[in-house]
Amino acid sequence: MSSSSRRQPPSWPSHIQYINAPRYHSSVPGPVRSLLISGTNPAPQQTPIKFPSTSLVRVRCITEPSHPARGQHGLFAVRKIPPGSHIIDYIGEVHCQDRASSDYDLSLFRSADGDNVGVDASVMGNEARFVNDYRGIRSKPNALFVERRTSQGELRMSIWSSKDLIQKGDEILVSYGKSWWRSRITQTDALPDFA
Repeated sequence: MSSSSRRQPPSWPSHIQYINAPRYHSSVPGPVRSLLISGTNPAPQQTPIKFPSTSLVRVRCITEPSHPARGQHGLFAVRKIPPGSHIIDYIGEVHCQDRASSDYDLSLFRSADGDNVGVDASVMGNEARFVNDYRGIRSKPNALFVERRTSQGELRMSIWSSKDLIQKGDEILVSYGKSWWRSRITQTDALPDFA
């Protein structure tokens, strides 16, 4: 089954539109959109990658009492994932707007003209929108965000496994980064450890 034909997963939250390909907002200028969809890779050392067509993850409600996201959802491995493997693309609405209040907005690209392009999965996205930060769950992330081009040339933000094997049933965990945490923590809150 190709990623463009995947159906909405079972028990998908009704308030989130499931999409399996990026949607481009009107705020993305034509030349930037062309560069993102079929342009040359801005990092010459990276080569186009053909992504696997099978899903490696499942979204699951978190019930563990000690989990920081208890009652919310997480992204879990459905089988072993070798180190350095592509797990899933982060799909959402590609835009050139300030969306500082969105907890699901990732930076994708900054153009030479100063356009900042993001991918926001707050109201539409795929399973990747449920990836949680590792803090309070594990000592380090087992996955990371990587900018890559698909075999068709489209620039995407992807989630890849880190240096360690991810076991079946493990939660996929990334680092949201210092800027994400700093923008959400008040002066009275304790800043998480950024090791």
